[in-house]
Amino acid sequence: MPLQSCYNFGEMKNLDSEIQLEYIRASGPGGQNVNKVATAVQLRFDIFNSPNLASDTKGRLILLAGKRVNADGILILEAKRFRTQEQNREDAIAKFYELIQKASVKPKIRKKTKATKASKEKRLSEKKKRGDIKKFRSRVDGE
Repeated sequence: MPLQSCYNFGEMKNLDSEIQLEYIRASGPGGQNVNKVATAVQLRFDIFNSPNLASDTKGRLILLAGKRVNADGILILEAKRFRTQEQNREDAIAKFYELIQKASVKPKIRKKTKATKASKEKRLSEKKKRGDIKKFRSRVDGE
């Protein structure tokens, strides 16, 4: 099954060749089998040297991944949720493409807005009312 079959990324057709999968022993469920079979998957992807990712996407990917990226710019994802190697492999790849998809979305640029004249007047009148209420709470000097 090709990795890209579930995902449509257009320009990122060659990401499959950049992914390195390593199988390691997993802790957790599996009984005695866990000590014999390497079911956990460690996915590695070199972000800095990837020709298929735009530079702005690389930056966002590094920020999104956080501690999962080492000093060399290699993203390391582990998948050990399932008991079988195949399910963990699919899980790792799904996590990877989900992360890539989130990183490829450009954040909306915030446009500065000004407060309207009516909203300024309303704010000032509310402040005046509040000040008057507090003024009436104070002590009255004896006459």
